[in-house]
Amino acid sequence: MNRKIKGSNRVQDISSSAIHEMTRLSKGIDDVAFLSWAKPTSGTPEHIRSAAIKAIDDGKVGGYSSSGGIPELRRSISEKLRKINHIDSTEDEIIVTVGAIEGLAASVMAVIDPGDEVIFPIPTYSTHIRQVQLASGNPVFVTTDEERGFDLDIDAIENAITQKTRAIMYCSPNNPTGAVYAEKQLRELADIAIKNDLFVITDEAYEYFTYDGHEHFSIGSIPEMKERTLSSFTFTKTYAMTGWRIGYMHADAPLIPQINKAHIPLAICAPVVSQYAALAALEGPQDCVNEFRESYRSSRDLMCKRLDELDHVFEYQKPKGSYLMFPRVITDNAADSTKFCKSLLKGAKVSTTPGIAFGPSGEGHARMSFCVPEAEVDKAFDRMEEYFK
Repeated sequence: MNRKIKGSNRVQDISSSAIHEMTRLSKGIDDVAFLSWAKPTSGTPEHIRSAAIKAIDDGKVGGYSSSGGIPELRRSISEKLRKINHIDSTEDEIIVTVGAIEGLAASVMAVIDPGDEVIFPIPTYSTHIRQVQLASGNPVFVTTDEERGFDLDIDAIENAITQKTRAIMYCSPNNPTGAVYAEKQLRELADIAIKNDLFVITDEAYEYFTYDGHEHFSIGSIPEMKERTLSSFTFTKTYAMTGWRIGYMHADAPLIPQINKAHIPLAICAPVVSQYAALAALEGPQDCVNEFRESYRSSRDLMCKRLDELDHVFEYQKPKGSYLMFPRVITDNAADSTKFCKSLLKGAKVSTTPGIAFGPSGEGHARMSFCVPEAEVDKAFDRMEEYFK
């Protein structure tokens, strides 16, 4: 008997990643200028690499750690959260995860039941949306205010709440827009969450990369929010450790066993060698973070200058944080961002990411990364200037 083999409807209904599709297409073209990768091109700092080597040589990494992570790392994370994020924290409220992504997936699984709604201010990182879909939840999209730098629309978020709403999920500094949600707005969001008995799930991966006086604020630092906030952080962006796959979740103590129930089937534990590297990152010199921030700020300013020179093709909001920006395409055929980015890749050998990947309001935009060397920015825009003549 012949039978068509198919996977689950839940997974089949999820669209393929436009980010990874552009990477795949780019591999078929020589000498591509990459503005599509949201990963640092600088290497992991030497003191972090050395700590990993020492942990290997000392025989510390051959087995599993506890599912939550090695105790000394969780203690160090707790101290960082208290000092930097002003989150009242103990080591028992922390799970070390396989990057921020796995921790967020485990957190979504821990609090979302099938049919629950999760509100997303969009544009937002596409993987977050897929995590809710994989948990059989329903994403609800609320468009941010692009003209005000992609600020939250607090009234629209409140109006989107229904009896099925279970959580609000956001990332700030934002991927893809570079928005940094101000403390005032996040306190208003907290009031909504408390009033409606909602969880808030945060992705704070770019917490150290804010510019022009804008400051990152952790909603989990609000005492009344502690029992309902699941906060995700990562070493991968802060210390240029994307390949090490190491991050962490903070939540109120009663939630941790629930998150851990999902974390163990997904990962068992974070890579142990990466945990020792992360410990060195937290406890070692922090000069590298400042250097990364200054490098990204400089590349951002260069990208803004080059976009100004292409004002017949793009208009943009200057990023307040992260190392990403999200210009609107205003040239012909701009409505289909996938078509635009593929044409740009083929015609100019410049790789960007289609805006539609980040929610419906992302259509008509292209995400560009400025965590690349300035020479790569110039290379990409020199080609675009020639292409759009």
